[in-house]
Amino acid sequence: MSAPSDPATAAGQAPAPAAASAAASSSSGLTFKLHPLVIVNVSDHHTRVKAQAACSGDSSSSSGAAAGQPPRVFGCVIGVQRGRTVEIFNSFELVLDPVTGTLDRAFLEKKQELYKKVFPDFYVLGWYSTGSDVQDTDMQIHKALMDVNESPVYLLLNPAINLSQKDLPVTIYESELHVIDGSPQLIFVRSNYTIETVEAERISVDHVAHLKPSDGGSAATQLAAHLTGIHSAIKMLNSRVRVIHQYLVAMQKGDIPVDNSLLRQVSSLVRRLPAMESQKFQDDFLMEYNDTLLMTYLAMFTNCSSTMNELVEKINTSYERPATRRGGRGAFM
Repeated sequence: MSAPSDPATAAGQAPAPAAASAAASSSSGLTFKLHPLVIVNVSDHHTRVKAQAACSGDSSSSSGAAAGQPPRVFGCVIGVQRGRTVEIFNSFELVLDPVTGTLDRAFLEKKQELYKKVFPDFYVLGWYSTGSDVQDTDMQIHKALMDVNESPVYLLLNPAINLSQKDLPVTIYESELHVIDGSPQLIFVRSNYTIETVEAERISVDHVAHLKPSDGGSAATQLAAHLTGIHSAIKMLNSRVRVIHQYLVAMQKGDIPVDNSLLRQVSSLVRRLPAMESQKFQDDFLMEYNDTLLMTYLAMFTNCSSTMNELVEKINTSYERPATRRGGRGAFM
């Protein structure tokens, strides 16, 4: 059963009403701004639960995941709403009953109270989960949160790795009341969002991006990966320059017709190269190069002086003898 306004989901197996609107677009006019901290929190939550399930040998944890599938995690997203703009700043985890699929109300109220003390302007905007698509039971959880927020949002993170996908595997859903087969039903509809960051988040994300590999990789491994990336970029540049050269040679021989527009673009590109051979460029380059060498030498001299100072102190400590009086009475003083 699918919504009449969404013919894309009519093909294939008949989905549940909650999943039928996965391709529909929201008509609320709200603007969503998502902060990276939320994505990091959800990803960390999923990774921890998956690692715990792997260690315990249980592939289907309390989140209700099917056998052989990664466990699903659930939580709340918090933030502020200013007019038609909804900004999601943070998130916290939720406890779900594995049998009934209901939320732990006491845990939710306690978390709300704690976050209100730290962030008095934030309130619960909705909830999050993980998975490749909306599940049939998601609407039950969504309706259970309507007493906290009358129109909650649903953030879905797809933990599956897709190397061909360039967009973030995050989807934000709103709930709308649609008439399906003559009866009103609450369904999920997709909403567009943008990534919003503050200075602290940019620093944190940059720090996470430069962390060492978890498999014990050393600095040499990171350097090798960096050099490999540079080598691949230079190799690609070389191949593209070779293609342009072969094209110009074929044009000069008359094998292909002359394209004046392309020749002007190549000429503009080539004119940029002699700028690197100017005297000013050489002077600036040599000055910066000498300054770098000078700083390197100064750091080396400072390190050698510090090492020498430590060595002298160790020698003085090892060979230092207590001062004694003549006549051998120093031992009794």
